[in-house]
Amino acid sequence: MPSEPLAHPRLDLDGFVPYRLSVLSNRVSSAIARHYSERFGLSIPEWRVMAVLGGTPDLSAREVAHRTAMDKVQVSRAVASLMRARRVARSGDAKDGRITRLSLTRQGRAIYDEIVPLALHLEELFLSALSAEERRSFEALLAKLSRQARLLGPAA
Repeated sequence: MPSEPLAHPRLDLDGFVPYRLSVLSNRVSSAIARHYSERFGLSIPEWRVMAVLGGTPDLSAREVAHRTAMDKVQVSRAVASLMRARRVARSGDAKDGRITRLSLTRQGRAIYDEIVPLALHLEELFLSALSAEERRSFEALLAKLSRQARLLGPAA
């Protein structure tokens, strides 16, 4: 007697939370990127590197990759492009000669200082759909889900 085929679960992408989060993140990032891309010619990975270094200078490329959850290749390409444009500089680590540290140049800092108010304004516009209570809940939920995501394993 032939056995019946096992039922395979079906993935409904429209209801799959990781997919929905990815799409939302891409839409928001792309909308914001249009503003700084047109003016400064920055890609999303380049801006992410600049944003991290603007808040925390003297990081290694590995630390930038960890903070942005971008893969090493994306970070490496973004850093190379930013260095060619003289927006990021690289220096040796005082304690470990194998490590190089990244920081914004004066030109990079000027661009960062110009983009930050725009990015914050666009974030406020995006979040204006939520009430104050919803924002607090959203922040708490993001923090909770971020902690939970770490249990799934390290990012690629």
